Amino acid sequence: MQLKLLVYGINYHPELTGIGKFTGEMCDWLAERGHEVNVITALPYYPKWKVYEEYKNRNFIKEVINGVNVYRVPLYLPKKVTAKTRILHELSFNFNALRYWIPAFFKSYDAVIGICSPLQVGIFPSLYKLVRNKPFIFHIQDLQVDAAKKLGLIKNKKLLSAIERAEKFLFEKATVVSTISEGMKKKILEKGIPENKIFLLPNWVDTKFIKPLSKEESLKKEFAFKDTDKIILYSGNIGEKQGLEIVIDVAERLKERKAVYFVFCGEGAAKERLVKLAEEKRLSNIKFFPLQPYEKLPRLLAMGDVHLVVQKRAASDLVMPSKLTGILAAGGLAVVTADEGTSLYDVVKKNQIGIVTKPEDLEALYETIVYCLDNLGQLEGIKSRARQYAEDNLNKDSILKRFEDLLGNLRWMRVEG
Repeated sequence: MQLKLLVYGINYHPELTGIGKFTGEMCDWLAERGHEVNVITALPYYPKWKVYEEYKNRNFIKEVINGVNVYRVPLYLPKKVTAKTRILHELSFNFNALRYWIPAFFKSYDAVIGICSPLQVGIFPSLYKLVRNKPFIFHIQDLQVDAAKKLGLIKNKKLLSAIERAEKFLFEKATVVSTISEGMKKKILEKGIPENKIFLLPNWVDTKFIKPLSKEESLKKEFAFKDTDKIILYSGNIGEKQGLEIVIDVAERLKERKAVYFVFCGEGAAKERLVKLAEEKRLSNIKFFPLQPYEKLPRLLAMGDVHLVVQKRAASDLVMPSKLTGILAAGGLAVVTADEGTSLYDVVKKNQIGIVTKPEDLEALYETIVYCLDNLGQLEGIKSRARQYAEDNLNKDSILKRFEDLLGNLRWMRVEG
């Protein structure tokens, strides 16, 4: 049974990290299964917050990527990402997307899927549902409003209250609200959304592609490290939610320890500040590398003796770190910052697939990293359990097949409201 689908989200292929990666993989998978998939998205810019070189000086374009029809729009990209400039950034995307949304309202899709964040992507799909009486799936990758509130990004109480009301309205208008973790599901339930309307769609990993490799197969030599060097790896978005300054502080305390390096591999709004901080402290044990192509990801992950999954306390259970799925599939030793009682803490602790430490606690993170470095041989069990957990719970095909079944069932459902 072929479905005709419209997906709306600000991030998409060829972005290699974050939401764009998962949206792209989902659409590719559905297209491979014979469904007609159409995507309205932005020119790729994440995580550098700069339009990719091959898309510069291009505005409204249509392209076909892996069988998916992709309609791209330009958008405002601030030089400095703040709460105010981010809102303008998201508004510009929504406004420019009207060019493709207006004709979309005259076409019949079996379902429309909005990918949040940003929250605003729920507006046009909810209107489409109202006008065309078709299902609207609101997929929540990031509880953006809660994160902005807890991280203090929006301090105006009236504005926050208005955005919270808008969020609840869009959740209520959606046919299904899907999300990526039990913790985020709990938060959505607390907003008054009934459980039978919520669908758990965890971020997945291609366990056939990302798998354990030897150090000899890793990027160690390519990055000019010695075989005897120990690598503490952070790979992914270098943003504000992670609070990565604490890693710089840990590196400073370990600067006298020979053959131990902290490696940051990625891009993001906070990278320039972290590079400057490391330079000011004259830390030769910190190395920064650009984001690597996806085909190199298994070799990159194989390089790490210890993998860091660091977040600020305020982001706990609001943003499930997508980088963890790759680390688990690679059989990596993950040090995860999470508070007791969060779903991230519970998953890692219950399944013994990593080591959990308190977020924003320098002493705790330092002691945990030292413990890992001193006991790598005794921690092999964690690495093997991590890989097994990925195979059993994060398999891409099984997760997306459940989502495909949901879409198929919704096709015959009478949509209301």
